[in-house]
Amino acid sequence: MITHSPSQYFQHTLNRSISFIGRGLHTGLAIRMMIQPAPANTGHVFVRQDVPLDQAEVPARWNTVTDTRLSTTVANRFGVKVATIEHLMAALHACGVDNARIVLNGPEVPIMDGSAEPFVRLIRQVGLQQQEEERRAILVRKPVRVEEDGKSASLLPNPRPWMDMMIEFDSEVIGHQHLSVSVEAESFETELANARTFGFEDQINTLRKLGLAKGGSLQNAVLVNENGVVNVEGLRHADEFVRHKILDAIGDLSLAGNPIIGRFNGFCSGHGLNNTLLRKLLQSVDSWTLTTMRGAEEYWNWTRVQKMPSGW
Repeated sequence: MITHSPSQYFQHTLNRSISFIGRGLHTGLAIRMMIQPAPANTGHVFVRQDVPLDQAEVPARWNTVTDTRLSTTVANRFGVKVATIEHLMAALHACGVDNARIVLNGPEVPIMDGSAEPFVRLIRQVGLQQQEEERRAILVRKPVRVEEDGKSASLLPNPRPWMDMMIEFDSEVIGHQHLSVSVEAESFETELANARTFGFEDQINTLRKLGLAKGGSLQNAVLVNENGVVNVEGLRHADEFVRHKILDAIGDLSLAGNPIIGRFNGFCSGHGLNNTLLRKLLQSVDSWTLTTMRGAEEYWNWTRVQKMPSGW
């Protein structure tokens, strides 16, 4: 039987505000960011301090995604953008922060060390405040799949949120990697949160000509060349690359606005394909049901009972 802690049935926000200072990975700009508690049913909303007040709010939702080149960018109807949101979104989602206002003085979430661990650490320090409203959930009822250029991503019915990712790179340093893991606060913190973003040395000049990776450094990314990993400290995990791809996918899927009760399977999936999958799921109304965490648990317990042989 599936059971959750009673507190997991309800929405949560932060006990108090937390602040970060860092550079944007792609813009290179110095950014100050404060994550503030927010009322129930707010979701995650970015607030740009450097634009007119009536244009400042940018909801972090699947349908506000406007760019997925090497990161996920959201924008509002005024064209105000916030880029590279996926690591922060993954941390908020995995730590159970349902509602937050994220105030920034620039167009990009600071990259910190290239992982979600700095965000998780401060969220843990301040703790969460339980709210009165129940936590809603998206219960996957039928499989949904998308493919593009030999890459694929799918969501399938499953009693718990689960991530399964396989990647393949020509680089001998990365090669073929596979990881399957549940999406829970504890497993996220120990298995995924400190996995860093990565890039390839021979692509740096091209990216910068495109206006990307201006803030990238060995302090916030794993750099790979034909000889191996350039960073002196090496890798944090032997399979850090696939762990980071799962971290990215958790952040991208969190833009559904509610936890997804289902299993994600990805093959070389990136930000663009993750968002395409989310759009297909939410536009396929017969493939999912909006319920509560309590309702999702009851559904899977009922399903299990129905499948038991008579006489059990």
